[in-house]
Amino acid sequence: MVAQQLVTGLGVLAGAVLLKSVMDQQPMAGGGPGGTTRCPSCNGTGRVNCLCSRWSDGDRGCRTCAGSGRMACNSCGGTGTGRPLPVQISVRPPNRY
Repeated sequence: MVAQQLVTGLGVLAGAVLLKSVMDQQPMAGGGPGGTTRCPSCNGTGRVNCLCSRWSDGDRGCRTCAGSGRMACNSCGGTGTGRPLPVQISVRPPNRY
């Protein structure tokens, strides 16, 4: 019984070490092969200071942040990664009369 618990504990510990080493080598929002980059507004966290925490009265908490003082980033939608916008730019030659 004790040996089984010891083996299970060591397996969980080994899995945690392996996961940590993989996460250290490959950041979640680092410009990887998929082309994702960190959101510059929230620095990759996906959360920014809520508007209710910016008031001068020191009070914070609203429906948007649920009292935490942090809300989802408007730039990335809370994902922490930059979202490229599909934009097509067309330039017309000026009309000369």
